[in-house]
Amino acid sequence: MIAEKLAAKGVLSLDAPVSGGDIGAKNGTLTIMVGGPAEAVEKVMPVFKAMGKTITHVGDSGAGQVAKAANQIMVAAQMAAMGETADLCTQGRCRPAKGGGGDQSRAAQCWTLDVKPPRLFAGNRAPGFKAHMQLKDMRIVMETAHEYGLSLPSAAGNTRLFEEMIELGMGELDNSAVIGVIEKLAGINLLDEARQSPGWFDD
Repeated sequence: MIAEKLAAKGVLSLDAPVSGGDIGAKNGTLTIMVGGPAEAVEKVMPVFKAMGKTITHVGDSGAGQVAKAANQIMVAAQMAAMGETADLCTQGRCRPAKGGGGDQSRAAQCWTLDVKPPRLFAGNRAPGFKAHMQLKDMRIVMETAHEYGLSLPSAAGNTRLFEEMIELGMGELDNSAVIGVIEKLAGINLLDEARQSPGWFDD
């Protein structure tokens, strides 16, 4: 491990991956997951605070990378589940904006359902966090799982969804645009549904 080699020479090091995308980076509101010695975290905290809003020391060297991988499992799962939710609501004539967002008391409430559907239903699939970057992270997830001898069946399935997304030429779109793969599998198009049912996708 790089951290061990540096420590042998008296050099402190940290691994500090981030979450929050382009908007978080521009606004200095990133979430930063830090692995490494506490004394090193303390030394660089002013730098972290200049870039991020939430800085969490998650463990020893390497733990930051694991935390980032775990975060991306959840991100990919939410994007894929949102796509399936939208398809199911649309075909079942349950208003998608009502079935997939708004009510903070529902068990499935999450940032993805609160923020992404209005953009998708309006035909906006621009990034955000690009799909090819999500795939890069999911491949890291699967490599890490292999290293620990773990089976992550849901993450593996979502990795394949993002691989297919890139194969379809959608790598520069937002990661939420994985809904396009799910639409293709289901044989439907949300934008066509929206055009045929004015107001149906309004919250």
